[in-house]
Amino acid sequence: MGYGRVSRNRGSWAMQWSRRQPFVRPSLLDRLGRVRLRRAAQTYAGRGWPVAPGAFPTGARFDCGRPGCPVTGCHPAVDSVAESASTDPGQVAGWWRRRPHNVLLTTGAAFDVLEVPAMLGRPVADQDAGRSGPVAVTAAGRWMFLVRPGCPLRAELDMRLDVVRHGTGSWIPAPPSRMAEGPVRWVVTPGQVDWSLPDPEQVQERLAAAARRAPRPPVVPRQVSTTRRAA
Repeated sequence: MGYGRVSRNRGSWAMQWSRRQPFVRPSLLDRLGRVRLRRAAQTYAGRGWPVAPGAFPTGARFDCGRPGCPVTGCHPAVDSVAESASTDPGQVAGWWRRRPHNVLLTTGAAFDVLEVPAMLGRPVADQDAGRSGPVAVTAAGRWMFLVRPGCPLRAELDMRLDVVRHGTGSWIPAPPSRMAEGPVRWVVTPGQVDWSLPDPEQVQERLAAAARRAPRPPVVPRQVSTTRRAA
């Protein structure tokens, strides 16, 4: 079914159908996206999770607003994400007043993040029904488990180059941010677990069990992941 339009035919009004999509000005789409990102940032900040503005996709690269910036991928739009991240409502609103910045969450204080491939993340999230706390996933298939901070990776996970622990000095893109491959989304929203964070050792145990069952895949080197997240 298409969209309806009215036309005059032989002195009476008749409904005709068109498959053309209604025209929406790009500026309106940009504004709607910016408002959605700002509301998400304000929600995180209101829960005590420091946020910072990130570069946003414009064509084949990401724009942070700094002239001549050589970084083409997702990166902070501030000089030091760790020092600039804030929960202040006025500061957060100001960052998203004119630009559709991606929403970055700093790690190491309010929470750490365990970033794993889908072959580890999906079975743990599916089986645990929220016991593993908030879980986000990127369109590229990287699963991010938010846990209480301070616990290093256990040995069998630390040996895997496709597993990254984001702690002090790092950050993650939070939903509804957009990466080159597509949007970041929640698999388990913070609201579903009442914004509580799980014991990192318990989550790591479940991920380690999934790793023991999974075959060894080609992996993305860990240094690539940590470097692109660096403040």
